[in-house]
Amino acid sequence: MGLITDIQRFSVDDGPGIRTTVFFKGCNLNCEWCHNPETKSPFPQTRTVGGREIVCGREISSEELASVFMRDAAYYKHSGGGVTFSGGEPLLQRDFLIQCLGFCKEKSIHTTVDTAGHIPFDSFLPLLPLVDLFLYDVKLIDEEEHKKYTGVSNKLILENLRKLIGCNANVIVRTLLLPCINDNTQYFQRFAGFIASLGAKKVEVLPYHSMGESKYLQIGEEYRFAGRAAPDEKLVKEFMETIERYVI
Repeated sequence: MGLITDIQRFSVDDGPGIRTTVFFKGCNLNCEWCHNPETKSPFPQTRTVGGREIVCGREISSEELASVFMRDAAYYKHSGGGVTFSGGEPLLQRDFLIQCLGFCKEKSIHTTVDTAGHIPFDSFLPLLPLVDLFLYDVKLIDEEEHKKYTGVSNKLILENLRKLIGCNANVIVRTLLLPCINDNTQYFQRFAGFIASLGAKKVEVLPYHSMGESKYLQIGEEYRFAGRAAPDEKLVKEFMETIERYVI
């Protein structure tokens, strides 16, 4: 059995094609800007929405998830889509994740795992033959900044990324453009050079947004990133263009 918060069908933002995205509950980072705060705790919790209490987090079997996946198998086939395991941090429930990935492999369903990589690398090894694509989240490359805004060091995360690329895994590095933190030309160049040195070939820049802010109120937590505006599109373009000059 696994613990999840949501199943999002017909997703188009979590890998190629039309996908079913499963959000695992539990994360070992505490990012100030997280837009899925209900996935952080490894335990069920209550959200208050419109005066109504909703339990966030439910147990589910791999067989039940498999039946959900199969409903949309035709859409996966025709769009080049599949299933994405997100969170939270799906590798914190590694055994359950492996069960789900194994079913997808048997049915020739494309698999994507979205991870922040703060987990012993040994946990990645049994996943390698089962995962078609890793979406690998690199929050910040400066260790002290990373500790400040996520609560943990990035040393393990970056070393795991290097190892994963070295295993010839299909990896797309994802990073956020964060207002007043990394939204400047100097950081763009440092990030691009560093990520290129790890051997990364594919990188996506995601602009910060505050759409998850209301969820913090619903679960009774403070949104520490309040008051930040979404970055200008020109900065997003500059960041991506800088990366493209380094990453070949």
